[in-house]
Amino acid sequence: MKDTISQSHLVIEAGRTERQYWKDLWRYRELFYFLAWRDILVRYKQTAIGIAWALIRPFLTMVVFTVVFGQLAKLPSQGAPYPILVFSAMLPWQFFANSLSECSNSLISNANLISKVYFPRLIVPSSAIVVSFVDFLISGMILLGLMAWYNFVPSWRILTLPLFITIAFAASMGAGLWLASLNVKYRDFRFIVPFIVQFGLYISPVGFSSNIVPEKWRFLYSLNPMVGVIDGFRWAILGGESKLYVPGFILSLGLVSLLFVTGIWYFRKMEKTFADVI
Repeated sequence: MKDTISQSHLVIEAGRTERQYWKDLWRYRELFYFLAWRDILVRYKQTAIGIAWALIRPFLTMVVFTVVFGQLAKLPSQGAPYPILVFSAMLPWQFFANSLSECSNSLISNANLISKVYFPRLIVPSSAIVVSFVDFLISGMILLGLMAWYNFVPSWRILTLPLFITIAFAASMGAGLWLASLNVKYRDFRFIVPFIVQFGLYISPVGFSSNIVPEKWRFLYSLNPMVGVIDGFRWAILGGESKLYVPGFILSLGLVSLLFVTGIWYFRKMEKTFADVI
């Protein structure tokens, strides 16, 4: 009984936070679960159709892109039905866009908690990404429905999809940590993030295949990390005629890794000041 009580005490000592930061992340896992579950409930609280919003928005976007790029512009679909081509890119893009929006506001919306209680702040933006991942899983049901509607059977490549989901997660986490940290000090980012999300949708190959980009520009186009992520999703889901532009994918993968590592580094660097600045 005495041991149980002593383990519940928080020992404050010089340098402890730095030495045991990653262990503390595990110790505070229940707070992580609580924040993630709370955000999921709040997102759909008092909505008339509830969780169906996670299906309506990507579905309507897919319909618009299919009409504009598939029916009017007659762009190639890599041998797959155009709605499936669009939605295989819509999934990682929506996950990335939602993560940026949720992460950038996560520290500000939890200001009361951050300014009063010690815990590894990394828990806050991480729980926000989990909420976006739940939306990602729900939206995946639309893709399954489209595959059933068009009698589209994926190839063995679908088994590699978890790898590309991991890359999408790293890109979302890295960019989200940068924006969450910057938004604490510079509130201008609450206006910048919606612009980044909207502009990124236009310059990423969501409504069209990146194969239509001229060969001489493909490598430069891959400087957008989401190009490699989206191409990877399409390669895994569409199979068949879908090909992966390897040099561009390696470049995007390198940029995602850099974004992820520097995102954690900058967040950890700024974390000490959050309680004072926020």
